[in-house]
Amino acid sequence: MADKRHKILIVEDEEALSEILRDRFENEGFDVFVAKDGAQGLLMALDKEPDVILLDILLPKLDGLSMLKKLRTYEQGKNMRVIVTTNINDSKEVHEALALGARDFLVKSDWVLADLVDSVRSQLEEPYRYVG
Repeated sequence: MADKRHKILIVEDEEALSEILRDRFENEGFDVFVAKDGAQGLLMALDKEPDVILLDILLPKLDGLSMLKKLRTYEQGKNMRVIVTTNINDSKEVHEALALGARDFLVKSDWVLADLVDSVRSQLEEPYRYVG
């Protein structure tokens, strides 16, 4: 029996970064979906039901934290694993993201691609249930 391919949704408005992430995760064996704004990301999350969402905070149409809040109001969105990736290192946003059940909060300038892949893989190994 073949291994299950995990699905990842990348919600990122920087096209160059989203393409780099898409290529890397596809090469790692993931099925990858990309949304360029929070509104599209919310619809794709509910439709595709990814195993992990990489979510930027500064997004057009609907910012990442607002998307996460809305996602948590849907039954299928309550327990989705979310890793926030951002250029902002604001403790208020970190606390808000974690309170909304984000599994990790990564400042883009502080991580390398291999570390992000490792973080996603470790999230997939742990059972998760958001209690919010």
